[in-house]
Amino acid sequence: MSHVKENDTVKVHYTGKLSNGQVFDSSLDRDPLEFTLGQGMLIPGFEKAVLDMKVADKKTVVIAKEEAYGDVRKELFHEVKKEQLPQDMAPEVGMGLASKNPDGSENQFRVVAVNEDHIIVDGNHPLAGQDLTFELELVEIK
Repeated sequence: MSHVKENDTVKVHYTGKLSNGQVFDSSLDRDPLEFTLGQGMLIPGFEKAVLDMKVADKKTVVIAKEEAYGDVRKELFHEVKKEQLPQDMAPEVGMGLASKNPDGSENQFRVVAVNEDHIIVDGNHPLAGQDLTFELELVEIK
């Protein structure tokens, strides 16, 4: 039986959990995740966990934050004056915002504080700074 190796395209069902057991994402109620190893499309720890699996293999792995979304970086917190926001926007803590770069790409932010004249936004990935647990099942090697 074939094992997953670098550059293989695979289909994987997964459930991702935080260290407190809270599920943050799962493919169980939809199609399995399909990806090609080595393209950098997923966090490094997830790809490493799938290596050497066989079809129908199941395992649970803990991925350290360094192999997931890294540490929370203070330089990704920014103060934005309310006058720079759209007039009809009522910012709230937890709200997601996006800003366009000159090249057309977007940066995603979360509002973490709302003050009288400005807000504080966080550009870190929402899972930055956390170790993650994944329950994996290899469905197919293409």
